[in-house]
Amino acid sequence: MKKSAIVLLLLLLVPLAARPAAGDVLPNVNLVFQPFHQNSIYKVGERAGWTIHALLGAGYTKYRYELRENNFTVLKSGTLDLSSGTGTIETVLDHPGMLYLELSYVGAPAPATPPTRQELDKMIVGAAVAPDQIRNPVPKPPDFDSFWANKLALLKQVPINARLVPTPTDEPGVDLYTVTLDSLNSHVHGYLAVPKGGGRHPALVFYQYAGVYPLQKSLVTDRAKEGWLAFDVDSHDMAPDEATAPLDYARIGNTDRETSYFLNMYLRDTRALDFIQSRADWDGRTTVIAGTSMGGQQSFATAGLNPGRVTAMIVNVPAGADMSADLHHSRRGYPNWPIDDPRVVETARYFDPVNFAPAITAESLVALGFIDTTSPPFGVFSAFNQIKGPKEAVPMPGSDHNNITPQAEGAFFTRYREALDQLRATGHFTPNPDWATPR
Repeated sequence: MKKSAIVLLLLLLVPLAARPAAGDVLPNVNLVFQPFHQNSIYKVGERAGWTIHALLGAGYTKYRYELRENNFTVLKSGTLDLSSGTGTIETVLDHPGMLYLELSYVGAPAPATPPTRQELDKMIVGAAVAPDQIRNPVPKPPDFDSFWANKLALLKQVPINARLVPTPTDEPGVDLYTVTLDSLNSHVHGYLAVPKGGGRHPALVFYQYAGVYPLQKSLVTDRAKEGWLAFDVDSHDMAPDEATAPLDYARIGNTDRETSYFLNMYLRDTRALDFIQSRADWDGRTTVIAGTSMGGQQSFATAGLNPGRVTAMIVNVPAGADMSADLHHSRRGYPNWPIDDPRVVETARYFDPVNFAPAITAESLVALGFIDTTSPPFGVFSAFNQIKGPKEAVPMPGSDHNNITPQAEGAFFTRYREALDQLRATGHFTPNPDWATPR
């Protein structure tokens, strides 16, 4: 990578959610973090860290810093003086883990609006130490497989009973349908887009990120015009043009595996797979599942519950991995279930992507941000490293969650496009085995 590209990648980014309101004064962010390795990946026992450059004319010279392992355990903290123009923060880990460095200004003016200024005054970068060796710290429940095998057997007894309603679309080469399917104790809803002209096509199934919102028809119509049989699955039992599910859905029933909202969600995801693979216009060979954040969480569950049925899994910043991470010295993210209730902690084990991952045989492309607090990277690597099929991680050192730093996720979008094109043409994609090499 050229030096100019490195600088562009590593310039500190002000989170989009923390942009100042009109009239606010934006603090100086003229710092450049130069990692010792360009890709911010290190070996166990290797010196890891950053040389920090203050550009000429920068206003502040002193910064508080805190370097944490897995955004949990403080490794070191103090004040960094950049009056000379440069400074260094480094550490050495004798085991795999993630590094999370946070800086803030010393002596910044008193904020007019503290929450906004507090966010603006923080600068964050991350790094990984032997990320391909990170392991799940807690084994899956001994009855995990039997629990889900029983649920899938019950699902199989429910007829799909597909109802398709032709739906208007501005894409002339595509037929669009609103779909409803029967599932165990609920219904699947979504949009199906089919290329005009008949024939058989590879299937592409999308699972959605967290929230309650109407689906965007263009997600599937854009892919169908490329030749995909594309199905966008709503995460909720609601029509795809509605937003009627409970906003607190993620916590509903989380004290028991039989009542968790994720139970029926995951079963609906498999039922969507049943439907797309039952169609005469599926090519009978290629099925790709994809999703971002909670959509990635659902993809892990679906691929793990259906080994041999999924050709490839492509996910960005998958959520839910290591749901109770705070109990073993990491930081949990979405769905942010409490860890002070043993019933919730036990329930989480049955819906955690880390416990579905060992059964995944699909070719997998998994992107993750090193400073992501919604989908913490330690948990994602814990899940990713257990995948049995060919796999590639896409590290994004400067990226928080996708809705916060989308400008830092170019590496994922490039590989996503390449993988989809290869899968559509050949039925397979070739993972890059060199992703974890420090360089």
